[in-house]
Parts: sequence; structure tokens; C-alpha cells
Amino acid sequence: MSRAKRKADHLRGALQSGQAGESGFDDITFVHQSLPDVNTSSIQLETEIGELTISSPIFINAMTGGGGKATEVINSSLAEAARELNIPIAVGSQMSALKDPEERRTYETVRKNNPDGIVIGNVGSEASVDQAQSCVDMLEADALQIHLNVIQELVMPEGDRNFEGALSRIETICKEVSVPVIVKEVGFGTSMESARKLSDAGVSVIDAGGFGGTNFSMIENQRRKKDMSFFNEWGIKTAASIAEVKYACPEIPVLSSGGIRTAMDIAKSLALGASACGMAGRILKWVKDGGTQEVLDQVILLQEELRWIMTALGINNVHSFQKVPFVISGETHHWLKERGIDTKHFSIR
Repeated sequence: MSRAKRKADHLRGALQSGQAGESGFDDITFVHQSLPDVNTSSIQLETEIGELTISSPIFINAMTGGGGKATEVINSSLAEAARELNIPIAVGSQMSALKDPEERRTYETVRKNNPDGIVIGNVGSEASVDQAQSCVDMLEADALQIHLNVIQELVMPEGDRNFEGALSRIETICKEVSVPVIVKEVGFGTSMESARKLSDAGVSVIDAGGFGGTNFSMIENQRRKKDMSFFNEWGIKTAASIAEVKYACPEIPVLSSGGIRTAMDIAKSLALGASACGMAGRILKWVKDGGTQEVLDQVILLQEELRWIMTALGINNVHSFQKVPFVISGETHHWLKERGIDTKHFSIR
């Protein structure tokens, strides 16, 4: 099967399967503030992802590319939305373009339609330094995202089975490429153990990429003759993954992704320690339903709703989320307790 056909299958699967909605955020409850002493009109949404300053804690996360005209159209619309909103955009894996120059245009359209914005390249952990730098050069990228998708590859009929040397390659890429490196799990969550290894390897930013969003095991199982359904529930939920990564590596910026659907999901991610939140599946549906304008309308609404939540919490900037008290209950509390993380400090800070 060609890569273009596989990319098209992934897009169709993502749209059909939707999001699991089991990211763990329902286990988090903010402590109400009756005297917030904040004016909504004065609230600032600006934040940082490592060295990059962004206008709000929302960005368009890696989705697609390398699937021919269909993905070129999607990426063009997403890039236009990112330009108008002044938010970062990450592309899907650029390996297709490295293997087939005809696919370059499906990625290059992002920079073409967003010439001055923050664009994030993307490659897998199998990439060499030269391949990684080629991905950066292709987009004049401001950062490079390296995705980790072991479970997807295992379930994928034509997927990789050899993951030896991945950490070593990531470490070399971090030392050699010309931009900051973000490592992103693709929906199965980053553990504290993995986070520490990535920190030691020199990674600039970790995207938790937790369970609860688009389920790539489920998508790949739909393409198999004999399914591996035991992987469909595999992973660390997004809320728990953010807490694990931040606990293990408090000095490294953490991104939240994996089932981010609402402004409340964003708020809870930021309170757990994330610097910003990446959305993919939700935005893919918006762009397919209504193009660039639908993405603009929906993200602007999210930003407005986030300001209302911040008003209720009594904070006027994104950094203050990490001082907001909240209580963790249910499965997320149990998971974090068993993993040795004391959740009480969140509730009394």
C-alpha cells in the first residue's frame, strides 16, 4: 500500500472514530473562588512553548501531509487559520515527502499560506539527523516535533517492528538540528520514566500525547484482517500523563494533547502544568465541516471561554494557572497515587 493511500485511510479513520473522550479531565475539579478580583477584558492569553512565544495556549497539532491533493487542501486551510489566529501549527510526519518529492507540496503549503507564523516540522524517531534537518528546511520550521508511535506501528499491518536506538537518534538530533526539538507521543501517553530519558537526551519540550483522543490502535485495527484489539485501551490518560511528565521533569515545558475538546480541558491541562494545548482531531472535523472559517470561529470561541474560566478562577494570565487549586478524584487520583505522586499539593496551593 502506498503512503498516500495509508495517509488517506488515517484521515478517514480519525474522522469516523472521533475522540474517545476519556482523557481523565472529568476527575479534576477546580476550587471555586467567590472573590476573583479580575476583569475579563484585562486577561492575557499569551504564553510560551520553550523558546517560542505564542498568542494563546492553543495550537494546531500534527495531523496530516503526504496524502496527495486531499491533504494539501486540508493543510492549506489549517495554515490559513493558524495565520489569522496567530497560533502555531504542526504538520504530520514529513517522511512521505522525504521518500517521494511529489508529496513535498502537501507540507510546503503550510509555510506558503502562513509565511510569518510559527510552523513545527514532524518526523518519526527512525529519522537520521540529515532527514530531520531536511524536514526543518522544507518548512523553514521554527521547531521540530519527533513523534513516538510504537503502539500504532505494532498494530499497523505494514508498521515497524524494530525500535532499537530511538533514544540515541533523538539525542543526536537534539544536538545537531538548528531548532528546538519537541518529542510527542501520539495518543498513548508519556510516562515519567520516558520523560526523564527524553530530558537527559536534551529534548526541549515534551508533548504528553495522552490516551483519550484519536485512537490510532483502533484505526489501524480497522485495516487488519486479524485485529489486535488488546491495544485499543492501552495507554496513560492525558491528565495523568501531564502530571507524570511535570513531576518527573519540572524544568521542561510540557504540552497537553490527546482528547482536548473544550476550553475546560485546556484550563485543566494548564493547571496540571502544561504550557499549551495541541488540538488535532477536533480541528480536523472543523476544517472538514466548514473549512478555514469554521476553525477560526471555533478557536476564537475557545479563547473567549477560556477567559471566562480564568475570570472565575481569579487569574489574569496563563502562567497563574499553575497556582490555581483543584482536587483530583477517581481513576486519575488512583493512578497518580499508585505512581507515587502526591496529589494533595494541587488542592492546597
